[in-house]
Amino acid sequence: METVTLARNAMATRFEIVLHGERPAALRAAGEEALDEIDRLESRLSLYRPTSEISQINARAAREPVRVSPMVFSLLQHAQQLHRETGCMFDITIAPLVRCWGFMGGTGHPPDPAELGRAREQIGMEHVLLDSESFTVRFDREGVMLDLGAIGKGFAVGRAAKLLREAGITSALIHGGTSTVCAIGKPSDADSWKIAIESPPETAQKSEPIFIPLTDEALSVSAVWGRSFKAEGQTFGHVLDPRTGYPVAKALLAAVALPSATETDALSTALLVAGSDGHEAIVSLRPGIRTMVIGTDGRLKSQGIGSID
Repeated sequence: METVTLARNAMATRFEIVLHGERPAALRAAGEEALDEIDRLESRLSLYRPTSEISQINARAAREPVRVSPMVFSLLQHAQQLHRETGCMFDITIAPLVRCWGFMGGTGHPPDPAELGRAREQIGMEHVLLDSESFTVRFDREGVMLDLGAIGKGFAVGRAAKLLREAGITSALIHGGTSTVCAIGKPSDADSWKIAIESPPETAQKSEPIFIPLTDEALSVSAVWGRSFKAEGQTFGHVLDPRTGYPVAKALLAAVALPSATETDALSTALLVAGSDGHEAIVSLRPGIRTMVIGTDGRLKSQGIGSID
């Protein structure tokens, strides 16, 4: 049994693939095709590429319907469904808030109150009008802006995994940064892939990493640390609650495991926004879902993942 490892930078993160099989050349070819697909998706979904479909929507949709590819339209429909199911805790119209808080290409800063108020008026999927007959997107007001940062990497990982399966790969692991991983089959020397989730810095002195077994399943982790800033004795993270306009304040870390990497990416963000009090609402959304959320008090709620000792 041979092992091939490939990596590429895309979507402002590093994607890596580990493949197991008998033919290294075939493994490498399949892995390269999967990484090429991620590059293609970045060219369509990136907020920062002026020629991408998302950038074209952001630039024109307040003035006219913007036609997009069926693939992008389907992803936007999925995002709209998840927004509705999570009670607005997942929202791809978050971009005006991200910019207002200084996290769009920066490390963040306190927002001007008037600017924050204007940004909050531009948030909500009800402002995004999707026409399934013409595959067009329209905004019902100026200032609305899409940001697929909480679903795009998961979608890319899922598409890459689909190509690997179609190529006959039966044992592989693909991940995008530290946020989303997808397991195909199991490694040659174990019953499952073992994924480690580090405890939040606030609880690290009390806890060891939690190891989560994955077989033909995806896992996404969302956390408040990383991009953040301090002001007036408080730390403000880059994950924002679209309902309040402020950084997440109810949880430190959330993880979701499901077959779909697109859904784990989105729902881990929603669970981080929901916090411990909203854990049951997220759990009820999908059969077989596995979850974990660590509240700001360090306490853990989980279903099917484990506990912190």
